[in-house]
Amino acid sequence: MPDRVSIIGGSGALGFGLAVRLGRAGVPVVIGSRDAGRAEEAAARAAAAVPDGSFEGFDNASAAGRAELLVLSVPFRSQSETLTNLRAHLRPGQLVVDASVPLAAAISGKATRTIGIWQGSAAQQVAEMVPEGVGVVSALHTVSAALLGDLDHALDEDVLLCGDKRADKDRVTALVERIDGLRCVDCGKLEMARLTEQLTPLLIGVNIRYKTHAGIRITGLPERA
Repeated sequence: MPDRVSIIGGSGALGFGLAVRLGRAGVPVVIGSRDAGRAEEAAARAAAAVPDGSFEGFDNASAAGRAELLVLSVPFRSQSETLTNLRAHLRPGQLVVDASVPLAAAISGKATRTIGIWQGSAAQQVAEMVPEGVGVVSALHTVSAALLGDLDHALDEDVLLCGDKRADKDRVTALVERIDGLRCVDCGKLEMARLTEQLTPLLIGVNIRYKTHAGIRITGLPERA
């Protein structure tokens, strides 16, 4: 059985969509939330949607300690506080996949704009906050939460990865590509996340204008990117 994954903020739209997709692919999922009751409720909903899946719900701190690979899918306005609260529960060897986007909506601005981050990107801020020995990969900024949560929808798009270690990106690729229709593309070092994070507000604008849930597909790559 594949190693379990903990999704911090898994009761939100993106985290929950990822949970049910991974659960359907046979990956045991731990759903984390600030409130344990909310996490348990989300796990129950996921189990109802994917009866063959394995889902557990815990508060974020407990969820963080139950897997070697964690997905951080909280809104950017909660990112710093969440990581501060989790720091004592993270350990060397763990890998955090950051899906945060510094949308201006975090400060009552527009979702089609971003705010500047001193470190350069939300992912680089995560790397600065996690304990020594905890890896960070940036991913999942261009995948629609609504489409992830719609198990009847056939996905066909790329997930752009940024990270400083090839081995970390390989671990994330092995997990994400268990979901049918998702292909991972290595976009370089973690500093490149400052570019990939900007694609989220761009797609939000596209989706508003075309009333759709657009994704990203990189053309011209070899069969195994």
